[in-house]
Amino acid sequence: MGVLRKLAWGFLLWGTACSGSRQAVKADAAATEPGTGGSGPPVAAQTASVSGPYVDEELGFEIIRPSDEWHLMVTNERTPEGLAIPVVLRHPPSNAQVVLQVAPEVVSPTQFAERLAEGLRQQPGFTTTDPVPLALSDKAVGFDFQVGEGVHGRVAVREGQEGRVLMMLATWPALAPAGDIQNVDALIQGIRPLPERKKPLPGTVPQAARP
Repeated sequence: MGVLRKLAWGFLLWGTACSGSRQAVKADAAATEPGTGGSGPPVAAQTASVSGPYVDEELGFEIIRPSDEWHLMVTNERTPEGLAIPVVLRHPPSNAQVVLQVAPEVVSPTQFAERLAEGLRQQPGFTTTDPVPLALSDKAVGFDFQVGEGVHGRVAVREGQEGRVLMMLATWPALAPAGDIQNVDALIQGIRPLPERKKPLPGTVPQAARP
């Protein structure tokens, strides 16, 4: 997981104009092994139960997995720049992986996706498609990418809760069948913000329940 996690950090750091991100992405891209869908040293994490949705009230999102074959690991990682990497999801049968990141909404999801795609195009071995609107929401945008000949991937960026952006970075082996890619898309569709918490109107007091 280490390589993919650092790659994802580098992408978002580039998108928010943090210095030094390009070098981090280059170093990690060189270490990516074809067909792994993200690999690296193990990271201490908790594996969540497969029953029901996974909900993070603090960061304001939920995850509904399409099947119990998706293993959800809670990492609770945060960077000094304010990025959170709360969970990583892996699908052992296909060797696919999805990393969720939550970032402050310093720019719109469209601008995030455009900057991420442009940053990747400048890295050796990376090719990307142009960002396009996604059916996930009115503001969701995404694009596909490829690392060398062995790894394909997809980035989806959508609005989060309370001034946040949710970014999903998925990878899978280049030779994966169409069904595996559809499985990845199903998981991405199941990652969404929680409904905004309603604030009570000024001067209102909740009425007591009638007997």
